[in-house]
Amino acid sequence: MARQADWFGMGMETWILGLEMAQVIWMRGGLIALGGAKGEQEARRMVEEKVAANNAFCLSLATGGAGYTAASVSRKALSHYGGKVRANGRRLRRA
Repeated sequence: MARQADWFGMGMETWILGLEMAQVIWMRGGLIALGGAKGEQEARRMVEEKVAANNAFCLSLATGGAGYTAASVSRKALSHYGGKVRANGRRLRRA
């Protein structure tokens, strides 16, 4: 029998990821708003990271790397994007 998906747990993880994303958006926005070379570099980096992250996840979806069920794709998306968001948060908190 197939394993039951933990939709409540994934919902909580998604909610927490949303909070972490808001923090990163706030920190990035502040850095970009300051302008200068650092602001320009951050804006460029943000766009490049988003394109790369989306390309990687789309490839994973197309090749079956994310799985074939709604639950496995959801888990893969949370893991993929969550890692990127957390890495950016750590980097921006040090800046």
